[in-house]
Amino acid sequence: MQAIIQLYIKSYKGLSPAAWLLALVMLINRTGSMVIPFLGIYMSTELNFSKTQVGLVLGCFGLGSVCGSWLGGWLTDRFGNFKVQAWSLILTIPLFLITPVFRTFESLAMMIFILTLVADIFRPANSVSVAKYAKPENITKAYSLNRMAVNLGFSIGPALGGFLATFSYDWIFYGNALAAGVAALVFIYFFQGKKGNKKIEPSVRTEKPSDKPAKNAYTDGLFILFNILCCLFSMAFFQLLSTLPLFYKDVYAMDASQIGLILGFSGFVIVLFEMVLVHVVEHRFSVRQIMFWGTAIAGVSYWMLNLDFGIMWLYLAMFFLSVGEMLTLPFTATIAIQRASLQNQGAYMGFNSLAFAAANIVSPFLGTYTAEHFGYPTLWTITGIVLIFTSLGFIWVITKMKAT
Repeated sequence: MQAIIQLYIKSYKGLSPAAWLLALVMLINRTGSMVIPFLGIYMSTELNFSKTQVGLVLGCFGLGSVCGSWLGGWLTDRFGNFKVQAWSLILTIPLFLITPVFRTFESLAMMIFILTLVADIFRPANSVSVAKYAKPENITKAYSLNRMAVNLGFSIGPALGGFLATFSYDWIFYGNALAAGVAALVFIYFFQGKKGNKKIEPSVRTEKPSDKPAKNAYTDGLFILFNILCCLFSMAFFQLLSTLPLFYKDVYAMDASQIGLILGFSGFVIVLFEMVLVHVVEHRFSVRQIMFWGTAIAGVSYWMLNLDFGIMWLYLAMFFLSVGEMLTLPFTATIAIQRASLQNQGAYMGFNSLAFAAANIVSPFLGTYTAEHFGYPTLWTITGIVLIFTSLGFIWVITKMKAT
């Protein structure tokens, strides 16, 4: 027991106070993560949209995320991460409040695009700020802490959203607005005028700036290929937020509160184990090995959904999906920030965020279309195959990136 406690202590040791404050902001903001997990169910039950319409609106969510990720990276390199994060949080508040007014297919699609664009400007700026305030030797650990905060919020948000949805789906939008407002106040209070950790510079680039010109993120061939693989991973993995809740409703007749609990379970697992898991594996295995196994395990978790052993089996599949997530996502951000120079961190993190966001344009539509026309078993089989092939691609491209 004492050894386990010591392992947890070592996992969190060395993180800067600013890293903890950033995690606090993320926790508050993501506690309001009620809209996305229930958006598909909201459209199909409350607004009576078809599965195809649901997929198209969720595709607008992805398109807004792509545009926001690119714009966020561009704005961060020009105006700094603080201003971009603060304004993104502030502007999402009124957008969440007015979204329930838009109830037709066309108007909701437009609103979801605008809302997601503004909200996802935050992502690349936040990634840069994590690197800015982290100690050089703890960059991956700082990203994991930030993700832990995201997932702790995500474990609370869907459960709370499921409860609120029993009264009215409108309340999940209001809850998101409230969380964004509190997060904006906390972020501005703690980070206005705060200076970053200057020691991070040598860790991000081992050579001096004059030794080699800064790469362009959008012409860096290996980084482009890495982001394509990230996009494929995201297309498969984030069925979690589009078709998986519909699968629970259609096949297992779960209500909103039950779906919120199983999605919240994923966040709970990540909060409990990610920091320890990252601490253990990053000192024992190479990044390419970790990325390979994480992506492959996520693939297996989707194949598990083709077997019907009851509700507990669904929780076990979600546990494996969470393990795959913990072994993959923290290291994608580390690879991106270490590939960048000091002058273009925003562009690199924006491009990496864009890769994940781009998947959300086509992934929801492909997922809902496949489920509607070919059935959920076909969807889960294809999803698993995509993740297995992506895991092999990560091994190859990460090996090549380390050589350049």
